[in-house]
Amino acid sequence: MRVALGGFARSGLEARLGEDLAAGVRAALVHYTRRLRSGRKPVDLPRFQVERQPEVPAIDFELSIDPEIERLLERETQRQGTSLQQLTTHAVFVYLADLDEPP
Repeated sequence: MRVALGGFARSGLEARLGEDLAAGVRAALVHYTRRLRSGRKPVDLPRFQVERQPEVPAIDFELSIDPEIERLLERETQRQGTSLQQLTTHAVFVYLADLDEPP
């Protein structure tokens, strides 16, 4: 799948997980879809994020992910009425926030 991240998401991943952005995005997507599978209420994108234009990507790359994860993400984009780019960025922010939660 194609991944395009804005500067804020990119810098958050790099600050928390280092320079391997592909590994960071993959971990974020696995984390987000695990939340979806768990039956917990998913963390939806805020409406203002869905309605605004995506920011110009700071980085754009191809990422191979498990087909089941890609299907779950596509279903979630339809449910939330957003794009895969916006959902991927959102998944990165959810993941980073969850990493920062105290145990």
